[in-house]
Amino acid sequence: MTTRTFRVTVRGVFDGLDEAQRAELLARAAEHDVLRAAFTPEGHLSYDLAARSAFTFRFLDSGEAEEDILAASERAEEAARAWLTERGYGYKNLRSTAEDLSRAPLGRRQRRAIAGSSS
Repeated sequence: MTTRTFRVTVRGVFDGLDEAQRAELLARAAEHDVLRAAFTPEGHLSYDLAARSAFTFRFLDSGEAEEDILAASERAEEAARAWLTERGYGYKNLRSTAEDLSRAPLGRRQRRAIAGSSS
């Protein structure tokens, strides 16, 4: 059986941040900039608190069966909750979406590479 790679995106909104928490997040904003966003096993947080209170975590997970994507989504949501709770950040509207990369359509460059390798 082959291993499937899942990309899980967990979105939410910061809620009830006090001034110290807000200042801490703003001070660390450069490392959480959306331009540095990546899907990682431990999860990557991105936000632009100066513009809006929304945030996004990006997780990379894997499984052997298509059904494993549900467990991957649950693990990602729990990891996001744990990270936020550990730091005392309030949040609301937590939701996730997941993509099985083995089922993702190939881009033009990928199709060309496959066609070129079979010639």
